[in-house]
Amino acid sequence: MSNIWTIIQYFILGLVQGVTEPIPISSSGHIMIFRELFGIDSPGLSFEIFVNFASFLAVLIIYRHDIIRLIKNGWLYITKRDKTAESDFRFIIYLIIATIPVGVIGVLFGDAIGELINANAMNVVGVTLLITAAAIWLIRNLRGKKNDGDLTVKDSIIVGLAQAIAVTPGISRSGASIVASMLVGMRQETALRFSFLLYIPVSLGTSILEIPEIIQDPTFSTLWIPYLVAFIAAFIATYFALKWFMNIMAKGNLGYFSYYCVIVGLLVIFFL
Repeated sequence: MSNIWTIIQYFILGLVQGVTEPIPISSSGHIMIFRELFGIDSPGLSFEIFVNFASFLAVLIIYRHDIIRLIKNGWLYITKRDKTAESDFRFIIYLIIATIPVGVIGVLFGDAIGELINANAMNVVGVTLLITAAAIWLIRNLRGKKNDGDLTVKDSIIVGLAQAIAVTPGISRSGASIVASMLVGMRQETALRFSFLLYIPVSLGTSILEIPEIIQDPTFSTLWIPYLVAFIAAFIATYFALKWFMNIMAKGNLGYFSYYCVIVGLLVIFFL
């Protein structure tokens, strides 16, 4: 019976990861909250990395056409200097630049962040959820005008720095990058695309670098079935949550996420 309950717990954790990864309410913060509620205490970040890879695959599928177009046009510009492909080539360069800050932060402070998560610092999660709420509220009514071809190096650096801040549990990665993107004047559609295309190399790089931690995880051999269930749940939930969030972004109803983060942040601070 306990094995069934364990599978149910990890299924729920996978759903939580999948639903919260694309929307601006912090997947890492919610994983910590539900781990606290379920009394799951496992060292390291192997589970988070494992289910995050499931979310990565879902995002990859949704944005596959954009990725293929960028690769083709990027190669076309490099090899033939085709002016019609220049905008996509520049977009790739801006994505690369925006990836650098989170890579540097991860290398320099990755261990410290891991210790923070292992310490189960729920008050930190509560406070950072309130910060996420304030940031979303700030840009809830913004309507930028910048398209893919209007971006600058400065824009990509600002968005990259914002995403680097989101390595802290409770600060939403998608929220931070979308907030920064809209603050520099991007249209909602452009902000969303830039945010999730930026998520792909960051997530892939993290997954590759942390493969040894997953292999060395002492709980993986005994929990591989719950991990697999969580992986499948995270993949499916991410796919549909991102599709839903695309519709929300098109309508501009981001204020509701701010309300949600305030409520959850206060509940975490006072009751967990």
